[in-house]
Amino acid sequence: MESPPPEKQTVRVTILNRQYTLRAAGDPADIERMAAQLDDLMLALAAKAPSADSTHIAVLACLHLADKLTALDRDMELLRRSVDQKSDKCRGMIEELIATAGESL
Repeated sequence: MESPPPEKQTVRVTILNRQYTLRAAGDPADIERMAAQLDDLMLALAAKAPSADSTHIAVLACLHLADKLTALDRDMELLRRSVDQKSDKCRGMIEELIATAGESL
């Protein structure tokens, strides 16, 4: 029997000097932390482009985050390949040891 989904909680955050009320099932502290990181990013972008409106800043923030996500996906794929190669190498070594041990019996 599956447990019911966690109950959503109301979390108030401020992003780019605007308050938002969110309903989220996650830990409110995590939501607040993510919102603070997004706020920092958007404020930094706004400082670099003072004439940009909030939509423009939000799009720039999304592009920045998409770039980071793409880089993390690339890194994860490289790690997966490395683990697969090392697993194959270990499997081969184990099979070789088993074969060698079988020959000596």
